Amino acid sequence: MERVRRASHAGSWYTDNAQNLEEQLDGWLRDARLTKSFAVRGVIAPHAGYSYSGRCAAYAFGNIDPANISRVFLLGPSHHYYTTKCALTRTTLYKTPIGDLPIDSDVINELYATGKFEWMDINIDEAEHSMEMHLPYIAKVFKGYPVTIVPILVGALNSVNEAMYGQLLAKYIDNPKNFFSISSDFCHWGSRFNYQYNDMKYGAIYKSIEALDRMGMDIIETGDAEVFTQYLQQFENTICGRHPISVFLHMLKNSLKNISINFMFYEQSSQCKSMRDSSVSYASAVAKSDN
Repeated sequence: MERVRRASHAGSWYTDNAQNLEEQLDGWLRDARLTKSFAVRGVIAPHAGYSYSGRCAAYAFGNIDPANISRVFLLGPSHHYYTTKCALTRTTLYKTPIGDLPIDSDVINELYATGKFEWMDINIDEAEHSMEMHLPYIAKVFKGYPVTIVPILVGALNSVNEAMYGQLLAKYIDNPKNFFSISSDFCHWGSRFNYQYNDMKYGAIYKSIEALDRMGMDIIETGDAEVFTQYLQQFENTICGRHPISVFLHMLKNSLKNISINFMFYEQSSQCKSMRDSSVSYASAVAKSDN
């Protein structure tokens, strides 16, 4: 029996008009002027409303050559539901305004059989936006290519479990037919986010935020999950996808392939100049294999 996850944020976080959505995505992908590559095995991309982060996300998804990929794993943080584990969808289909994406039930069941995952109820699934905001780009990039998806909601993991899930998932990135889409925004700055770190040596607040984010991005590029954890502990940067990113870093560490991460684009929703301001940062990266 088909169990469908609606495109629950279409019409609010992004347009539910298929033609307008296609045109938007086309425009951002065209403007990014990227060369598609078989070597790209994963991306890190933001998940805010498209008016904020749609352009940035194109610098991740525009690198994908869909020809040899048959399965996309989605790792997104949980914003509304608290769990110390990772959760799997009970659905068989994720809808988008520009094409539906079937769930790879065989892989979902294989993961659940490890005893390390829990099920995600449909109300939790549809309330969460972190993976949904990647779906239209995936539907766009893989249009005309048969692809299934494996959505994994990543809970509030401790460092031991981040390593465990990374080891468990590493075998999947070793298969070149699999692709990983990691969902994360970067610094959420302002009193409404309860985070106002400011290093005065950079002058304007927004420059301090960028320096903080770029420090984290540089660490992610090294692939060192332990140093990334230390950075988060020291600065408490409000990177909402820190757990999916950490799992991904542990995957790459345990992979038989040599896969490196490079950030392609960075921007902020606005430039904070006073303590009354607020902003969210967005960054896009690609993970490329050299073998």
